[in-house]
Amino acid sequence: MKIQLLGTGSADGWPNPFCTCASCGWARASGVFRGQTSALVDDRLLIDCGPEVPSAATRHGAELSGVRTLLITHAHPDHLGPAALLFRHWAGRREGLDVYAPQVVLDQLRDWIGPDDPVRLHPVAASDVLQCDGYTVRVLAATHGDATIGEAVLFDVAAADGARLLYATDTGPLSDDTVEAVTDAAFDVVLIEETFGDFTEHGTQHLDLSTFPDQLRRLREVGAINDASDVVAVHLSHHNPVSLGRRLAPWGARVVPDGTVLRTGPSATGERLTSPHRTLVIGGARSGKSRYAESRLAAAERVTYIATAPPRPGDTEWDARVAEHRSRRPAHWTTVETGDITAALLDAHRGETLLIDCLTLWLTQVMDDAGAWDGDVTLVDKQINQLVDAWKVTQAQVVAVSNEVGQGVVPATASGRLFRDTQGRLNAALAQVSDDVVLMVAGRPVLI
Repeated sequence: MKIQLLGTGSADGWPNPFCTCASCGWARASGVFRGQTSALVDDRLLIDCGPEVPSAATRHGAELSGVRTLLITHAHPDHLGPAALLFRHWAGRREGLDVYAPQVVLDQLRDWIGPDDPVRLHPVAASDVLQCDGYTVRVLAATHGDATIGEAVLFDVAAADGARLLYATDTGPLSDDTVEAVTDAAFDVVLIEETFGDFTEHGTQHLDLSTFPDQLRRLREVGAINDASDVVAVHLSHHNPVSLGRRLAPWGARVVPDGTVLRTGPSATGERLTSPHRTLVIGGARSGKSRYAESRLAAAERVTYIATAPPRPGDTEWDARVAEHRSRRPAHWTTVETGDITAALLDAHRGETLLIDCLTLWLTQVMDDAGAWDGDVTLVDKQINQLVDAWKVTQAQVVAVSNEVGQGVVPATASGRLFRDTQGRLNAALAQVSDDVVLMVAGRPVLI
């Protein structure tokens, strides 16, 4: 299956032509322009055709003359450009064209079809199964639509050779019925929307960087996505960060330029981390370390959260911090409260995912147990070395959080200076053998 993305942007594209935000400024300066999302399959099946799509096809070297099937998800104007049928008529195309879409879409197309044009309109609804020019198309319910545009749908497109595409835009969090409908689909390519980036207060039926990874997790749990699936984020708007590609990579998703051609088969690979991988997240207090570490693993099917903090009876402030952390953990994560993170790293099997939060509290407890505050860190260094050795050989995908304590004023006490120096050695030793090191600054991740 050949899939050409004629657009990967939202209705207003990225950059928005009227906007001067930093994201739009970066896109203009970088020459990255995203138009309305659309996909051309094998040069003969077109999914969504907003008003920009015909000219986008020309810019990206694609011809629409061979299109025999048109699938349209819903009646929003960035997905439905009726004038395309008129342009086709002007070109003298007389081959048959079958259009499959919700009824409200077809109602808007009728007046654009010439009296002799061989264009056939077919209403569809969720759960329909269609046979279209050699493809089997399953119509899925989208979490999108209202009284004005009617229902919206998504498409599961299977070719005769078994290659399979999921086209999932526009939609909010997927319904249980839709997830169930794609159980064991093992899609080769998944085009799934990620409209709003870090803007999570949009109040619309779209996905953002808080809801997007959870949909990937749900699809993986039912076998709709596997390690061979190529997951591409589409319907992107300027609410997304310029670092979007790096943000998506740990979740096994990516972004590609408009015009990109995807092909099913061995060359189509996502970037989800499945082999042993170590990520160290460091930063100052309240820099967003824990939230970022949690977000790195938001698409994982199972996560073991290793909480290293010892109990502090009677400390209400500490209890509130712990409660805040617990409230953020998804229900499918498992929490293990332990100080023996070396054993946890060594016992983990390939494919397991660990989140360790945090190494600073672990080090504090180690120094307490070793009686090291008088300056003798021999036993502490031994445990640090054991931890680093376990970190190097662990079979897990692991993300660990640690504090950067060496950038403030020199501690006033000898014990404070000792802890600063020991924490610095620990961070440096782990960073030396990590696959990724991320420094959090004011809530922003900086890849080191």
